[in-house]
Amino acid sequence: MVILDRRGRTSDGRSFPELLDSARATAARLLRLGVAPGDPVAVSLPTSWAWLESWYGALLLGALPVAMAPGPLLGSSREHIDRLQAVLSQLQARHLICPPTLKRQIRQQGAFDGEVKVITPKELATVSPTPEVPEGETDSESVAFLQLTSGTTGVQRAVMIRHRGAMHNAAAIGAAIVDPLGAPVHSFRNRAVVSWLPLYHDMGLVGCLVTGLVYGLDIYLLPALAFLGRPHLWLETLSRLGQTVSAAPNFGYQLCVERLTDEQIEGLDLSRWIAAMVGAEMVRPDTTDAFHRRFGPRGFQLGAFRPCYGLAEATLAVTMDCRGDGPRSRRLPEGSEAGLALDSVISSGTPLSDTHVRATSPDGGVLSDGRIGEIRVKGPGVFAGYYNDPDATAEALEDGWLRTGDLGFLYGGELYITGRTKDVLIVHGQNLMPHEVERIAESVTGGGGSCRAGAFSIARGPEGEEIVLVAEVSTQNGHQLEKMAAAIRSRIGQALALPVADVAFVAGGRIPKTTSGKVRRGQLRQDYLAGRLARMEY
Repeated sequence: MVILDRRGRTSDGRSFPELLDSARATAARLLRLGVAPGDPVAVSLPTSWAWLESWYGALLLGALPVAMAPGPLLGSSREHIDRLQAVLSQLQARHLICPPTLKRQIRQQGAFDGEVKVITPKELATVSPTPEVPEGETDSESVAFLQLTSGTTGVQRAVMIRHRGAMHNAAAIGAAIVDPLGAPVHSFRNRAVVSWLPLYHDMGLVGCLVTGLVYGLDIYLLPALAFLGRPHLWLETLSRLGQTVSAAPNFGYQLCVERLTDEQIEGLDLSRWIAAMVGAEMVRPDTTDAFHRRFGPRGFQLGAFRPCYGLAEATLAVTMDCRGDGPRSRRLPEGSEAGLALDSVISSGTPLSDTHVRATSPDGGVLSDGRIGEIRVKGPGVFAGYYNDPDATAEALEDGWLRTGDLGFLYGGELYITGRTKDVLIVHGQNLMPHEVERIAESVTGGGGSCRAGAFSIARGPEGEEIVLVAEVSTQNGHQLEKMAAAIRSRIGQALALPVADVAFVAGGRIPKTTSGKVRRGQLRQDYLAGRLARMEY
């Protein structure tokens, strides 16, 4: 296992036995600090050996590690600490492992009121370990760790992941990756996984780290900040290794298209990148097409793209493209009343082994192929519930089926995601998914990668609800902003036959997002209504 630094160089490489030994030592130190089996332990660290020791140490102890962001990529540290405090309060967690900088900020803000023991990895290393860590009773149905939801609205909930769910999901992901290669699963051992995804993100934690450990892969971890600042480091790492697999949200591939220069991609060999999973947000055909056009000459095969669908409440993966034909789309069902203003959507593949997926009507009735409804999931990966939140658990689970809150349809055994029920905008009697409005706006501003757009609706008297669009831009030129606003209004009007009440521009990084990069539309709407947007004048 290799930890890379911000320049893509090896900063720390150790073996799996070394990880096990150091995790056991950390478990003994946590026990000395008063951590007991079943206690939540918050690990708020960047990708590092300290993160691995802390998270796996808590796991070996039988505590419940929960990975959290170590700090805001952009924005206020005070807001981050407020969110951190809200989550820890909900979990009733009493131990937080974090970097010295965050600990200092917590003290300066006077957060937690002494209810949480905040300790840095260096301080933890000085704790005298107990002579022996008792091995508790563990079965496949017991909870292994907690995983935070993306948190597009409100306080992030903690999803309880069973040992069975984690092991099954990792094994099923591996099997789905090698299926179109015509190779047995055990041959997967000779390959490597490369990831820049934060380990507090389910795709980074389960999809890359846990899956890599289950299959004994060589694991290369690049800090997320290194990728965001130098996206070429990701592709360079993939280029210099043997057969590799890696995953990223749509925006990660888009960022490579936008940011990499001809000089940076010269000499890359991406022919051995055998599986490029893409998920965590709506997969855009224009992004996958652009990525293939740009990096096809560097050996990247379109069939390496593996669109997938998943969520924290299902441990991670629910479906994945197992054909290896590359992204393929299907036109929306004729006569569907989804009001999505989309011509087609990309297939997210077929369900993983032992996993069942259905599209349902509002009353829970199963819909036939081609009809859009709420996606429900059943299988070993479905979570045990939300920690300390029985009401939310009862709402999400129904007769063993997980209500995902996502909209989509099935066709020929494959899943097509079209949006989220909670994000539906109802404007002039028309149901509209905000990501389509955002896509149109980003086509004008040139966003979709580092700069994003957020759409929501607001009530405007007797006229009902109207659309508001907030877009991140890199320019402050008033004349250019005015032209972009007019173009956005025109294109949305032409595509959706709807007016836009307001177009607001903000600087890059000013739109609130989840840890996985999704726009937090609920928070954005609140900021807009409260006048907290630092909007640019035009």
